[in-house]
Amino acid sequence: MRLLLVEDNVALADELLAGLNRQGYAVDWLADGRDAARQGLTEPYDLVVLDLGLPGLPGLEVLGQWRAAGCHVPVLVLTARSAWAERIEGLKAGADDYLSKPFHPEELHLRVQSLLRRARGLANQPQLHGAGLQLDEGRQCVTQAGEEVQLTSAEFRLLRYFMLHPGQILSKGHLAEHLYDGETERDSNVLEVHVNHLRRKLGREVLETRRGQGYIFGGNPGQVSAVVPG
Repeated sequence: MRLLLVEDNVALADELLAGLNRQGYAVDWLADGRDAARQGLTEPYDLVVLDLGLPGLPGLEVLGQWRAAGCHVPVLVLTARSAWAERIEGLKAGADDYLSKPFHPEELHLRVQSLLRRARGLANQPQLHGAGLQLDEGRQCVTQAGEEVQLTSAEFRLLRYFMLHPGQILSKGHLAEHLYDGETERDSNVLEVHVNHLRRKLGREVLETRRGQGYIFGGNPGQVSAVVPG
């Protein structure tokens, strides 16, 4: 999943980038509201973490421009703890959730996970389930037939994206745009290698190839849901 972090506090941004990267997200970072207003409309982000107190252009105006242009990407707004009026204005402007500073990084990760699930009509629970697999985002692992299967970080990110988009045919180009940040070289051949690794570890039926179109996760939409560990 590809995220945009808009935060002008360098120390905080570094901490958030490190944490989100550990959670398997590809993250672009911007510190200026003007840059965010442009880039948010041109890049296919899955979610934005947006601070309101930005140089160049305030976060509320950035959000307003996105929504006015028809950009419906989920937005998590960061505000000062005492700025209740900003939180209200942010929600009115189209924010999907807000988080007051200071906050614990784990709370940010859980809110990001919740928004990504909500955007795809999935319940907000610790695991994704489908095609005989259970994927635990917190532990970054997958279980099949009661056995844990070891995945690399790249394989985990790819499988999570498929399981969050059940029943959709995903092209190599689409996957590359949503799994890598703007600084990473996007190589469709590398994606194909990761797909083959997942098939070898989990079975070829998990990921189906649609010739000339892309890949589709083996479970249909009715088979994929968020579940509580039993």
